[in-house]
Amino acid sequence: MNPGIDDLPVRDELRGKSPYGAPQLDVPVRLNTNENPYPLPDALVDRIAERVREAAKHLNRYPDRDAVELRTRLAAYLTDTTGYAVSRAGVWAANGSNEVLQQLLQTFGGPGRTALGFEPSYSMHALIARGTGTGWISGPRRPDFTIDLRAAEDALAEHRPDVVFITTPNNPTGNAVPRETVLALHDAAQAVKPTMVVVDEAYVEFSHGDSLLPLLEGRPHLVVSRTMSKAFGAAGLRLGYLAAHPAVVDAVQLVRLPYHLSAVTQATALAALEHTDTLLGYVEQLKSERDRLVAELRATGYEVVESDANFVQFGRFEGPGGSHAAWQRILDRGVLVRDNGIPGWLRVSAGTPEENDAFLDAARELKKEQSA
Repeated sequence: MNPGIDDLPVRDELRGKSPYGAPQLDVPVRLNTNENPYPLPDALVDRIAERVREAAKHLNRYPDRDAVELRTRLAAYLTDTTGYAVSRAGVWAANGSNEVLQQLLQTFGGPGRTALGFEPSYSMHALIARGTGTGWISGPRRPDFTIDLRAAEDALAEHRPDVVFITTPNNPTGNAVPRETVLALHDAAQAVKPTMVVVDEAYVEFSHGDSLLPLLEGRPHLVVSRTMSKAFGAAGLRLGYLAAHPAVVDAVQLVRLPYHLSAVTQATALAALEHTDTLLGYVEQLKSERDRLVAELRATGYEVVESDANFVQFGRFEGPGGSHAAWQRILDRGVLVRDNGIPGWLRVSAGTPEENDAFLDAARELKKEQSA
């Protein structure tokens, strides 16, 4: 007997679902996972080695359970870059922003509770909700992927969710949510019942606008989630964090696993935070390249969603095979982009100038084929 997953007593809400994942193919240009394409500078690599070497001397002991030094440095980074004073007590860190989101749903969601997000958006919101036994509700977006405030307020009143996700800049579409819309959604949610509103700012360093972090003032049910994977070029580190009222930080510690952040992870993140000026310089380069992708794709004849992230959603692909056929034709030219399953659209991450040139050449060839 060779049992499969359907032969196991898997929870009903997980049956028939697919795990999160993007193709990991060995091709010359990979622009499908929104990674920062620039390797860490040598000075930072050396500093990581120093900090990890020091931490390695004490690996016989458990790490700092509360990550006090790391949270202090993260609070200082947020304060310095946004101008809004954040204290260590209002910051929490975990293994990637996905674990941060999981801990929030373990704390404020769960069986008998629901979470609502405006789709298409980051697919892990729904996956983590189901994984924590939280019911998932798909909220509305307009055809241009913006949030229809009136329809969204109606959805909040109808479904009365316990957790609301607002992703800005949105993934996979790239567009930011206006501050006024976030405020209105927060207030509409609280008008129904006490509701946790999670603003997912994984890509905020690439935005044309400012962080919504200052909105935390006087709003104990608001949470801002961040990551070091994108702007810090540290996808392999797996370090995410949140900022919120200190009571929220106290609450998520009720569900965190003991010693969940290793000493090596904490040491590496601390080293990266010593080099924020250099790393954010790479962000400026990527923003310039993203804007170039938007301009040249439009000049080639594609429809492009305005992007505040380090990626661009473009289309529209109709006819035989739709967006997946277009994805394959670009892949045939050695460039891997992302097919997120949104009919008619693909997403490309901003890479180095050379990688972006290769992608644009492939996109132009594809347009010629479609026009022939």
